[in-house]
Amino acid sequence: MMKALDTRAADGATPPAATDEVLRVEGLGVGTRDLRLVSDVSFTLSAGERVGLIGESGSGKSLTALALLGLLPEGVHATGAVRLAGVGHDLVGASEREMSAVRGAAMTMVFQEPMTALNPVMRVGDQVAEVILLHGRRPDRRAARAAAVELLDRVHLPDPARAAHAYPHQLSGGQRQRVMIAMALANGPSVLLADEPTTALDVTVQAQVLELILAGVAERGSALLFITHDLAVVATVCERVMVMYGGRVVEAGPVQEVFTRPRHPYTRGLLDASDLTDLTDGGRLRTIAGTVPPAGRFPDGCVFRARCPNASPTCTRMPGWSARPDGGGYACWHPVADDD
Repeated sequence: MMKALDTRAADGATPPAATDEVLRVEGLGVGTRDLRLVSDVSFTLSAGERVGLIGESGSGKSLTALALLGLLPEGVHATGAVRLAGVGHDLVGASEREMSAVRGAAMTMVFQEPMTALNPVMRVGDQVAEVILLHGRRPDRRAARAAAVELLDRVHLPDPARAAHAYPHQLSGGQRQRVMIAMALANGPSVLLADEPTTALDVTVQAQVLELILAGVAERGSALLFITHDLAVVATVCERVMVMYGGRVVEAGPVQEVFTRPRHPYTRGLLDASDLTDLTDGGRLRTIAGTVPPAGRFPDGCVFRARCPNASPTCTRMPGWSARPDGGGYACWHPVADDD
């Protein structure tokens, strides 16, 4: 039987209530001429809200985040609508010039691997200062560099003035990720996207980096979309969660409700697999049978049906979105019952 995850806030306090909507995503799709990679993703984020996006690798989580920022690879395009508070145009189909005014200012991202995101031949202080200068947050380069050192200090880099003169390869992985956080928060974004920001770090550094991200968004009132495989992290830091599989959101709702009363079999499978104390009769950890289909090669109808223990001929048709009592919802013909 699935063991409920601890859904208390990381600091033991009740998370702040969401207020004004800052991001609205409607029917977002991502694909190429021949392949559908992400389909019909819709959600909103409010100021100060923390939302988790979970699912196995290949589910479309990172593509969704890249589409929001207009950073999709060549030949991959987005459809639907992405509207950001304070920006007078739809971000889907916006020009590179229009998106450049948004990235690094109103909406920013902390990437999974900072070594590939940072410029290897540019000092890290100059990279942070550049973000500030590009969006006119300081009058000149000297003031921007001073602000960069201050930001590096605020993310607890030791000897920030010296660190500002270092190149990325001269810093540890955890220090590079702190630089990325400083850059992402430099201009007080209304939305911060964090794509597996602690995966490449050891456990102790993971906790420190996560604490910095949470403190940064709390201080600025930013909305946080946190992409991760770590359900325990989502349970402790997020208020809502979206479960993604096969390029679609298959379940969404308040974290505590979804994690204790999942309705989609995929959500249930993820939670069972995350419980290291719940073993099979053979003494093995629980897993979800099968594998995620290759990107864009998802089956017709329910995208999870090939791996679902409850699948039936009905599942060859796409399920509609059913409401959960807690305000969330799920897309499944055969939802999990409370006593399953």
